[in-house]
Amino acid sequence: MRIIAGIARGRRLKAPDTPATRPATDRVREALFSSLGDVVVGTAVADLYAGSGSFGLEALSRGADSAVFVENGRRALFALEDNIKAVGLGGKVIKSTVKAFLDRSEGQFDLVFMDPPWDQLTSVMNEEMKLLDPLLAPGATVVVSRRHTDPDPDPPQNWRVAAEKRYGDTKIFRYLKAHHDEGPVPWEF
Repeated sequence: MRIIAGIARGRRLKAPDTPATRPATDRVREALFSSLGDVVVGTAVADLYAGSGSFGLEALSRGADSAVFVENGRRALFALEDNIKAVGLGGKVIKSTVKAFLDRSEGQFDLVFMDPPWDQLTSVMNEEMKLLDPLLAPGATVVVSRRHTDPDPDPPQNWRVAAEKRYGDTKIFRYLKAHHDEGPVPWEF
């Protein structure tokens, strides 16, 4: 596993040595970040269920201004901290469950990655997306990774699906938050 592009291109990342952690493959990250394009530049990023930190570190390498990495697993935290040091682009590690972080956070994020363990129930993730919504800047992008056989997420009404793609066992959803909080917005595809 490595950083795909940007100023830290080619730097190797450690994967946590746990059966519960399933790092995104280089192929998935490359395709995802290619689809995001310049959206990453200048953003405040949250990498929820960070694991190795590959999403947040890739974003920093491609021009994100800042990244917060939320992780609760002990071995994953060791790998995450090693990866942040190895890449050398900064980032703040928060040792917390995602729910606890979202309950107490006051930050505002432009780009969020949610890559929960595959054994997490979709209903739990749906609740976390509701908690995340007030922390998002208008027009923010949220990327959710799920096992392709899991039920699709049910995002807040003011989010729209910008893209949905399957890569092997992984299904990636990219959501955009409306530019205002007036409820559902008619979106053109």
